[in-house]
Amino acid sequence: MPVTEYHLAWWRRWLARPFLRVALRILFHILGPVKITGRENVPFGKPYILAINHVSVFDPPFTGVFWPEQVEAMGAAEVWGKPGQNILARLWGGIQVHRGEYDRAMFETVLAVLRTGYPLLIAPEGGRSHTPGLRVAKPGIAYLAEQSGLPVIPVAIVGTTDDFWHKATKGKRPQLEMRIGKPILLPAVEGKGEARRLSRQQNADLVMRVIAGMLPEEYRGVYAANAILPETR
Repeated sequence: MPVTEYHLAWWRRWLARPFLRVALRILFHILGPVKITGRENVPFGKPYILAINHVSVFDPPFTGVFWPEQVEAMGAAEVWGKPGQNILARLWGGIQVHRGEYDRAMFETVLAVLRTGYPLLIAPEGGRSHTPGLRVAKPGIAYLAEQSGLPVIPVAIVGTTDDFWHKATKGKRPQLEMRIGKPILLPAVEGKGEARRLSRQQNADLVMRVIAGMLPEEYRGVYAANAILPETR
């Protein structure tokens, strides 16, 4: 049966997540200076899709604990089995994604999150890039926006490179930055078959072009040539 409502265990929402938000915020502040801009663009208390660039394992926890309100998150299923990462994943909770597979039940759960009124965190690239440069987005974010009718909040994360931990523990204290952009209402998806798939890809690319425009040039990757700068939106 389709999932119509999303339920989160009370101990995660009221115990585990508040603890992680405080503990990890303190840890990140110890490791390096943290800068958050654009909080005024967050539609508090309403559902939306939060899209980030994904360089390393640090992006989701950094975003999750510094985001102004609690968010549900999608994450690669293998994270739940990796030592260290699995502790955070199990405490925070989230929707497991089996990459490379079409998982109808997963999409129904994600849409139930949004219907229930919770914001959702997603990395449109579908996985870590391991280098700052953006990779081509997967069309999944466009599908979710299409089915839910909700806005996408573009978020640019800077500083969470693979060597962040090494630099931070050596006393270099690299800066971490979260830049929150204005909400995007994606154009309607049109056509059927291949035309519809291309329309979704264009919408996914639109999100990434906006994120690219919020990032330093060396982070823009495949979207460098057509990044949408904030002042042009």
